[in-house]
Amino acid sequence: MQRILIVEDEVKVANAVKMGLEENGFEVDVAYDGRIGKGLAASQDYDLVILDLNLPHHNGYEICEVIRRRNSKVPVIMLTALGGMDDKMQAFELGADDYLVKPFDFRELLARIRVFLKRAGADVSAAQRYKLMIADLEIDRERKEVTRAGKKIPLTAKEFQLLELLALHKGKVISKLTIAEKVWNIDFDTGTNVIEVYMNFLRKKIDKDFELKLLHTKTGMGYYISEDQ
Repeated sequence: MQRILIVEDEVKVANAVKMGLEENGFEVDVAYDGRIGKGLAASQDYDLVILDLNLPHHNGYEICEVIRRRNSKVPVIMLTALGGMDDKMQAFELGADDYLVKPFDFRELLARIRVFLKRAGADVSAAQRYKLMIADLEIDRERKEVTRAGKKIPLTAKEFQLLELLALHKGKVISKLTIAEKVWNIDFDTGTNVIEVYMNFLRKKIDKDFELKLLHTKTGMGYYISEDQ
C-alpha cells in the first residue's frame, strides 16, 4: 500500500482529501500544522507528499526543503490558495513537482497523484516492490514467505499480515487500533489481548533464536520493527 503525507491546516480540506485517497487504496498520514509535517517529512518514508504553503510554525517551502534534503525523488505536490507566479516559481525552485491551486477538483488531484506514483514506480524493481528487508529478515510479499538468516520461518496468515504491516512502516510505532483495523478489519476492543498474543507468537518465531531483536514495544503506544536496539 502506497503511503501519502498530507500537510494541510484546513481540517475539512485535509480530512476530505484523506478520505478520498483512502477510498482509492492509499495509506494516508495527515499533519495539521507545519511543525508536525516537518517532523514526519524528516523521519518517515512516503511515496508522495501533498503540501499546503501557508501553515502554522513552518511553511510549505521549508518542509519541501526538508523533504528534498532527505529524498530527492519523492513527488511533492503543492496544494494551496496562493496562485501567484512568484509563489509557483519559488515552489518549483525548491523542488516541488506540481502545483495545484484551491479550490480544486479531487479527481484532478487523484489523477496527478497516480501519474507521479506511476513514474516513481517505474524506477523500482519488482524485487523491491515484493520483498521487504530488515537486517537479515526477508519478507516475500508475493509468495507469502519469511526467512531470517536464510532460515525459513512458517507463519500463519494473520502472523504474516501483522509482520508485513510492521515492516511496511519500519521504525514507526503502529498502534493497537491501527493493527486491529488493518489486520483484523475490526474496531479495537480494549478488553481483548489478541494483538499481544500474536505479537508474542511473532517474537518466538522471528526473534527468539537471534541475538538481534527486531520486534519492539513502545509502552502504551504500540509496536514497531527495527534493527536499532
